[in-house]
Amino acid sequence: MASLKNKIAIVAGGTRGAGRAIAIKLGEAGATVYVTGRTTKEELSPMQRKETIEETADLVTEAGGHGIPIKVDHTVEEQVKNLVERVDQEQTGQLDILVNDIWGGDPLTEWGKDVGEHSLQKGIQMHKQAVLAHIITSHYAVPLMKRNNKGLIIEITDGVDYKYRGNFYYSLAKISNIHMAHAMAEDLKDYNITSLALTPGFLRSEAMLDHFGVSENNWKEGAKVEKHFIASETPFYIGEALKQLALDPNVRRFNGKTLSTWGLSEIYHFKDIDGNQPHWGNYYKKYVE
Repeated sequence: MASLKNKIAIVAGGTRGAGRAIAIKLGEAGATVYVTGRTTKEELSPMQRKETIEETADLVTEAGGHGIPIKVDHTVEEQVKNLVERVDQEQTGQLDILVNDIWGGDPLTEWGKDVGEHSLQKGIQMHKQAVLAHIITSHYAVPLMKRNNKGLIIEITDGVDYKYRGNFYYSLAKISNIHMAHAMAEDLKDYNITSLALTPGFLRSEAMLDHFGVSENNWKEGAKVEKHFIASETPFYIGEALKQLALDPNVRRFNGKTLSTWGLSEIYHFKDIDGNQPHWGNYYKKYVE
């Protein structure tokens, strides 16, 4: 079996949801994973959720890797600089995988309000977290990869195209992530660094389960509140998708592209943790568009 043993990863925004599952799946393949986020055992982030970076790191180690939790607010340049310097020192300059999954924009998104009605402060904060934080993190992490003439950068986004996503700030943030991946692919093509964007379908995260008042055991009850929830997927689906990309010796064929969990499940033949193989792309075309 292919392995990520001796590979070093940063999962920026690994406290919960997709980031946590991605970190665990990289650990499952043997990687050392630096798990960053703002919520620790001692302090909650503005998200006010219970999941912590320490818990994620422990789960990475339990899965077979080595989880290292570091509290980082990726909108603060000095904290990101210190993170990368620590990785540089502890791993003798090695960084193989960077996952930009910083988000925290759900409580900032005012659905149903146009650009003139939406809180400007919330919109700007969303972009600080979902765009500026990604830029800062890439700025400091990329030199390590260039030094070693290799690396994989994955921007976590929502959607595979440039279509409007129902809210000005949300749409602009997610499309920015896609273009950032494409732009870095062009910038870094001479350094054997692969950059791509990856989207889940309807993500059945901890926060979404709570929103619908269900658990993973009875999640289908959530479809009574939102019918499209029936086509949702667990965070481990995108975690497995990213793990497969990290293990793929020919991953550069995807350089600059925007990929999806459902598309990669057909390429790599994996299923979600519950044994299903959800395909949000097909479902969306049939029932949502």
